[in-house]
Amino acid sequence: MQTLSLKRNEDRRLRSGHLWVFSNEVDTAKNPLRNYQPGEQVVLVDDRDKPLGVAYVNPHSLIFARIVSRSTQYVLNQSLLVHRLNIALALRQRCFKQPYYRLVFGESDFLPGLVVDRFDDTLVVQLTTAGMELIKEDIIAALNKTLRPTCIILRNDSSIRELEGLQPYVETAQGTTPSVIGVEENATRFEFDALGGQKTGWFYDHRLNRQRLCQYVNGLRVLDVFSYIGGWGVQAAKSGAEHVVCVDSSQSALEQLQHNAKLNHCQDAVSVIKDDAFAALKSLHAEKQRFDVIILDPPAFIKRKKDHKQGLSAYQRANQLAMQLLNKDGLLLSASCSYHLKTQELADIIAKTARHLDRSAQIIEQGHQGPDHPVHPAIPETDYLKALLLRVTPA
Repeated sequence: MQTLSLKRNEDRRLRSGHLWVFSNEVDTAKNPLRNYQPGEQVVLVDDRDKPLGVAYVNPHSLIFARIVSRSTQYVLNQSLLVHRLNIALALRQRCFKQPYYRLVFGESDFLPGLVVDRFDDTLVVQLTTAGMELIKEDIIAALNKTLRPTCIILRNDSSIRELEGLQPYVETAQGTTPSVIGVEENATRFEFDALGGQKTGWFYDHRLNRQRLCQYVNGLRVLDVFSYIGGWGVQAAKSGAEHVVCVDSSQSALEQLQHNAKLNHCQDAVSVIKDDAFAALKSLHAEKQRFDVIILDPPAFIKRKKDHKQGLSAYQRANQLAMQLLNKDGLLLSASCSYHLKTQELADIIAKTARHLDRSAQIIEQGHQGPDHPVHPAIPETDYLKALLLRVTPA
């Protein structure tokens, strides 16, 4: 392997546990970036040539290198993959009785650039870096050795791949593609399109937040905004909500949501609105509709740091429109999957919005990503999900 040298003092973050090396931290006088191939594994050293471990590189990416081993004796191959997968599997089996969870969460499982969601004997895999793309066959072999799945689907259509200079594609790497994939969460059954849908098709990260919310919905009128295929709304209906209105802009997602409601025998309690979320919230307000519980779980409005100001405005507008639809003493579940929006910033938005509407807001529960999305304490980027359950009353 080639050597990759860092500039002086650029090893501090890595020694604290982080796994990323940015291109401006590399000593390009010693190691011109053009000398490396995308996905190539290298020995990473500090400015005194002391080894820091093994990393894979990509000269096309701002994150030039990602550490995959702290020892130069171990490279990222099938053997190391099996070892890491077994460690990841042990955590998930400790946390969940059924085989439905995120098996690999990238850097948090010391497998940067790899995401694996398990749906019983079907695995949906995302390879988001050139380093992982280069060892795709080893990854498939390691998954077979660890779990023996009947089907492995590669959902490599994430926009993150563009930052690595990788082309998007979706393919079934092993087995026969099922027409639908099934998942069980909080005693509720769901199905979704195996090759369509968002990301891997399901969002395990909110599992425990959805479970907690269901304690509050019995006999109440619920609005689920950005509903997708019903993760929140269908579970609310099954948990005894009097009626659940689900809003999404995707017709196919809403059709799947209605199918999932039927799977759980709660279709009579669920109705759908196909519309842009902001437009739907405004229309419901104009119609003087009111709800006891509103779920606001939007996509990431702040995907990049430069989007911060515009994203804050979007979160504030969404929360204000939602609060205006709440009955007295209503509940608002306000969530964000934007890493660049901190929990306190979301709380500040809630406080500002409540004051503007002459309301009083109380945070009664704070949610986080589930244990199959563990947070690496040295990598703040792995801590991204937040959910505030708020009681909103007249001031």
